[in-house]
Amino acid sequence: MSQLYYRQAIRDALREEMRRDERVFLLGLDIGRFGGTYKATQGLWEEFGDERVRDTPLSEAAIAGAAVGAAMTGMRPVAEIMYMDFITIALDQIANQAAKLTYMSGGQARIPVVFRTQEGAGRSSAAQHAQSLEAWVTHIPGLKVVLPAIPYDAKGLLKTAIRDDGPVVFIEHKLLYGVKGEVPDEEYLIPFGQARIVREGADVTIVALSRMVLKALDAAEELAREGISVEVIDPRTVVPLDLETILASVHKTGRLIVTHEGYTRCGVGAEIATQVVEHSMHALKRPPRRVCGRNVPIPFAPVMENYVIPQAADLVNAVRELMS
Repeated sequence: MSQLYYRQAIRDALREEMRRDERVFLLGLDIGRFGGTYKATQGLWEEFGDERVRDTPLSEAAIAGAAVGAAMTGMRPVAEIMYMDFITIALDQIANQAAKLTYMSGGQARIPVVFRTQEGAGRSSAAQHAQSLEAWVTHIPGLKVVLPAIPYDAKGLLKTAIRDDGPVVFIEHKLLYGVKGEVPDEEYLIPFGQARIVREGADVTIVALSRMVLKALDAAEELAREGISVEVIDPRTVVPLDLETILASVHKTGRLIVTHEGYTRCGVGAEIATQVVEHSMHALKRPPRRVCGRNVPIPFAPVMENYVIPQAADLVNAVRELMS
């Protein structure tokens, strides 16, 4: 077992899959000689060369379109969209082509493509470089959506994504790249649709996405000193969603909070809360709560940025209210 940074786990997954399957190649802006904006592809260009680590022009539509075309011919491209905010420019290729071609061809076409991107606030990246837009792609049938929170999950889920025969949107968080964690030295895969119970508890269930898993753990530690037992669940993938694990936890605790940095309105948290109500409303002692991003553009000023994205203190207050 090794201690790896999140970015190292991403890089190791890419390297291992490129060595295993010559059809796997990377394309994106500054991923080659520069090693990627957050250095997640550093060293891969030196090992695999221009043909398999392709620097592209600054055109997300071209990156995604080339990746979809390559996947249709039998290649397994991993396309990097530098910031998730820019996925808006590539949504036609992702939502109208990659997500639908298998259905429209009657199953004759396979689109094994991974769109790697990163989201999240916390670096004063401002309104166009800090959004969490996982709800946009979650809404589209035909796409799988992955949000790893720790290095172990980042590596295992990315390897699964590259081997999947359909399109996967793989969403990393820019403030997780420097997080360190245990990663097995031997090869492993993590199946999609299997949530992780990060911390067991008896009083309140918190379902947290991406970096909010770490904040949920901080909140759980503080609440434990008050005698409140919090269960923290990381879905890891929101498409497919492991609803069974979430429902089992809610049946145990009777209280649910969903949290993510993405906007509250029409966010993934709203979908999770609705599914819990539809399937297990009788198990709930109180209505579910959303602790998510405020419905405003992400500010540049650090104080304002921290105000509009959820913090551990917001989770603590929400749990106290549910327990009152």
